[in-house]
Amino acid sequence: MEHSPDRALDRNLATSADRADYLVELSNVVRRTDFGGTAPRSLHRLGLVVDALVRLTGDRRVAVYCVADRSLLGGRREFAEEADARTLARWVAEGLVEEVPDADERVLEIAGMTGIQVITADHYDDHRIEYPWIQGNTWQFLRPEAAGRGTVRLVPLDMGYRTGAEISKKMELSALKKQGLLTAGRKPLVEVVGRAWRCPDARCTLYSVHRGGRVMLPRMRRGVPTCELHGVPLLDDGPRPGAAQVKVVLDGQCVARCTLDEGTRTAVGRAPGTAEGGIALLGLLPAERAALVSRRHLEVSVRGGAVTVRDTSTYGSRLRVAGRRGHLGPWERLPPGTDRPFRPGDEVELTPGLVLTRSGRRFPAELAGAWQAEAARPPLPGAAEPTRFV
Repeated sequence: MEHSPDRALDRNLATSADRADYLVELSNVVRRTDFGGTAPRSLHRLGLVVDALVRLTGDRRVAVYCVADRSLLGGRREFAEEADARTLARWVAEGLVEEVPDADERVLEIAGMTGIQVITADHYDDHRIEYPWIQGNTWQFLRPEAAGRGTVRLVPLDMGYRTGAEISKKMELSALKKQGLLTAGRKPLVEVVGRAWRCPDARCTLYSVHRGGRVMLPRMRRGVPTCELHGVPLLDDGPRPGAAQVKVVLDGQCVARCTLDEGTRTAVGRAPGTAEGGIALLGLLPAERAALVSRRHLEVSVRGGAVTVRDTSTYGSRLRVAGRRGHLGPWERLPPGTDRPFRPGDEVELTPGLVLTRSGRRFPAELAGAWQAEAARPPLPGAAEPTRFV
């Protein structure tokens, strides 16, 4: 059975999720190039998916609810046929396709509420904190793949489990993508991310690291960092100061988190003196646990975007380091009085059950440096190719 993007497919498009048998992330399907031709975008691929569903269910009227990013229709010139763009515009106008700014969010919202199966090839790694049910899901997602003779089959997509570091890295990429700060090869524009910026309008503090609260990343427009509020090119304000986030974890639960600024050395302990910017643990711990923590147990420093930790305790501390994929290595004694690198995902144990860890979040200055170092690092001998996300 062959489909073309005309009214023959309309009968399979539901006007609401509660009338559908399956949910389709249309942007993901239409942009696939491993089946249905090599054009960057093609509605023929949706027809192939519907054909596969007809074979799977035996129902020629199987209904799908399609959700698409607004940007899908914006790239009219990338469609295989000029008629594709007109057809998609008609479907949106007639309520046969729901068009939203971010299809991922809407697809997961519907899937979480209804339990409907989703046709996509996306692993949604950047949404696993908000939608934890994605972790380990082996039944709710179906991936279309080429089956020979121009057909498609649908196979269960095992979502697997992702570490906090993996999820945070994907969230970083998503944030950079929204701001146009990724290259064609999906690498951050480190020369932009690693710099501080300010708006020519003196009243605007969106980007100022000196006067702003939540400092935004610039929006790239026509290759120029631009203020989203005023639409004017931003001014380079020098290297971006570093910052890092640490979390206090007690028996597996985060009980406090703190953001540390560039140039600071912060004491962590039972009562290190909060007037000096220290992180006091006394009020967070039961008395018997607090007694095993020194008054100034650790010092965490942020210098040039790099973060280090130093043991200053009476009782000693242990460190374990997160690998490239975020998996933790063995515990090792933290040498007293010596600065050791403290990277996202690393953990320092002050006393059994009490851990200081680097948040998976990397701030722009550290992010730029990390990506530069990763690009320069040679691959490990015999190492597998890194996981690629669709």
